[in-house]
Amino acid sequence: MNLDQSNEMTAVIKEKPAKGAKVITKKIPTDIEPHEVLIKVLATSVCGTDFHIYNWDEWSQNRIKPPLTVGHEFAGEIVKVGDHVKRLKEGDIVSAETHIVCNDCDFCRSGQGHICQETQIIGVDTDGCFAEYMKMPAENCIINDPTVDPKFLCIQEPLGNAVHTMLHFDITAKTTAVVGCGPIGLMAVNVAKVVGAGKIIAIEINEYRRNLAKELGADVVINPLEENVVERVLEETGGIGVDVIGEFSGNKMAIEQAFKYVKLGGKMSMLGIPNHKIELDLANDVVFKGITIYGVVGRKMYDTWHQVQGLIKRLDLDKVVTHTLPLTKVDEAMDIMASGNSGKVVLIPTKSE
Repeated sequence: MNLDQSNEMTAVIKEKPAKGAKVITKKIPTDIEPHEVLIKVLATSVCGTDFHIYNWDEWSQNRIKPPLTVGHEFAGEIVKVGDHVKRLKEGDIVSAETHIVCNDCDFCRSGQGHICQETQIIGVDTDGCFAEYMKMPAENCIINDPTVDPKFLCIQEPLGNAVHTMLHFDITAKTTAVVGCGPIGLMAVNVAKVVGAGKIIAIEINEYRRNLAKELGADVVINPLEENVVERVLEETGGIGVDVIGEFSGNKMAIEQAFKYVKLGGKMSMLGIPNHKIELDLANDVVFKGITIYGVVGRKMYDTWHQVQGLIKRLDLDKVVTHTLPLTKVDEAMDIMASGNSGKVVLIPTKSE
């Protein structure tokens, strides 16, 4: 193990219950448990959750307990392994499933750890990866292909959300709509393209992200501020609607509209979190249409990760990652996120900052 001689590192923390974040120096967490590993973080990406925590919105106020090292999407090198760790070794390049589960409840014991009610999330409930070093349970670590750039490896966790959402239902040769083209929605467009979806329809209000959706494989891009989405989607699908919808926006109107243009017998995977109650004509838009609705929670442990690793070299991740900054530029990263004019924003925690 070759650590900084001072045994200190740079980290970004939520110091107090207020907007913002603070760059500090703190001790490297070398006190790992027998089942844990210590990881030197090579790259970490900014998630919408990190943005919520930074802005200290209502959700954050009810969930986060400062001080806390934030961040949960990363790639890094293992520099120390606990005494009970067998599968991993020093030098492995890893990312991690960010949901730490109990492994003892009915859900975990039946292969449904992604909905474990005792889940703790790194960077939310425990110290995260906006730091030069972090520790993780060994069982959560995914061994990466070391030939892939860490700035692409670090986005596998949100990519897993896109993959889980889009591939829960068969989309090969199916008309597919991606509702909301934030970073995960953009990845979903690219996943749909790579796995051979039929016509891919992207729905997004932000011009930057509409253009990026086109680059990543969308055949049709709709601005709901300028067009009637239901009419346009029906026009693009010969009047019968979309086979499969991936919902990433969480927008009340967008979700309600989606139920109007989903095809009879169609499928809906829903990842976006609404801020308002959704009003549905349950009889006509769900029951009589015979549609299937699937709620997406994180990634299936660990099936989704296997799918992600099979796709990572085929996707256009060089277009998905639009900004790379030093870790200490976290305020600038959050400003970029706030603008909406970005895909994934990656932070690099280097001593040369």
